[in-house]
Amino acid sequence: MPGACRRAGRGRTASSRGQPCYLATACRDHAIPFDAGAVNTGGSVPTRLESTMDSLFNRNTDSVTGGESAEPNTASQHAASDVPVAVVNPLYAGESAGEHAMPAGTSAPAPDTCVYVAEPAPQQTAKAAETQSGVTFTDAMGYPVTVQSWNRVVSLYGSFAETWTLAGGTLAATTEDAIKERGLDLGTDIAVIGTNQDPNTEEILAQNPDFVILNAEVSEQTALHEFLQEAGVPHAYFKTNTFDEYLAMLRTFCDMTGREDLYEQNGLAVQQQITDVLELVQNAKLPAPNVLLLRAYSSGCKAKGSDNMTGAMLKDLGAINIADADDSLLENLSMENIIADDPEDIFVVTMGASQQKALDWLAENLQANPAWSGLSAVQSGHYYLLDKALFHYKPNARWGESYRTLAALLYPQLADQLEALA
Repeated sequence: MPGACRRAGRGRTASSRGQPCYLATACRDHAIPFDAGAVNTGGSVPTRLESTMDSLFNRNTDSVTGGESAEPNTASQHAASDVPVAVVNPLYAGESAGEHAMPAGTSAPAPDTCVYVAEPAPQQTAKAAETQSGVTFTDAMGYPVTVQSWNRVVSLYGSFAETWTLAGGTLAATTEDAIKERGLDLGTDIAVIGTNQDPNTEEILAQNPDFVILNAEVSEQTALHEFLQEAGVPHAYFKTNTFDEYLAMLRTFCDMTGREDLYEQNGLAVQQQITDVLELVQNAKLPAPNVLLLRAYSSGCKAKGSDNMTGAMLKDLGAINIADADDSLLENLSMENIIADDPEDIFVVTMGASQQKALDWLAENLQANPAWSGLSAVQSGHYYLLDKALFHYKPNARWGESYRTLAALLYPQLADQLEALA
């Protein structure tokens, strides 16, 4: 593993300048591979972008699906010297690879400003009410829900299907993403009832479900409320953009299954992992880094603030997201604004059916701009492609790993202590 792409303070140089480093997860056995030989196969010269730069960044995203499979290899039109080398998570440098906005107008802190890390939230997850008629709770849409049995459960979202199994539940049916993207081993008897954005309603009812799990952030699923209500099918909506939301969902599911042991294993133990990371970062009193978070897809790229899963984790870790203080970046990803803010770290999360195409778009429309290579984050090699499994899909029982991974990138000085927490 080349050592040239490690973070500053860990022997890192800028040999990967211009393109994102490929980030291994905090698990030594789960690295994202990178085939350097796939780069520059056409031998073309990077093209310069003219006045169309801003419009290219802001193409319509309505057609982008919420969860898709990743393609780990990438290609670009950059010269060989711009090729990113594989970067190992700083937790394992030297080894083999594998919501809360700042008020508008708030300026970034001075370089000597220390990190203020969010205190670990107190335990607010209450058990669902258990009555003779089953389990009663209020879902993420504000609907009162009573579930009397959960022998034939249908999940319309892969991540939530996994959470149900983490609570000791079994599934009668789920959507394609659970199998094709999450890679869940749900047995051969599981029925696949369409995609998370186009679930087959006839197939749902054909399963004779006693409980249906839905995503409150997918419009095609929120539209099913009246349909399921009229059909007499108990159902509930969830969203998990923060760990606390995941923990609340797991609490509800474990109240159904009666598996308090799994709530402790896959919930409270993970909560402690996160608390340990946050306390380590806060006690270190390191300067708060300015960061830019990008979500890339095959036809464009958007800056993201702290109102999404990865953005919320960065904020918890004390990072200052430049898009929180500059709302214009959320609407118009302007190179002029990025240059003015000059983030110290740039993080990319891909979405869409093809990670390859998302990375190609970045190479052709962002990295090819001469101004891009002059950014401090690019010059220092702090331009990262984040692991989709931890930062696009819901990490579920791996939330602690997600926090450790980001902390090690933001604060490489803490890599050894973070490794000890793993």
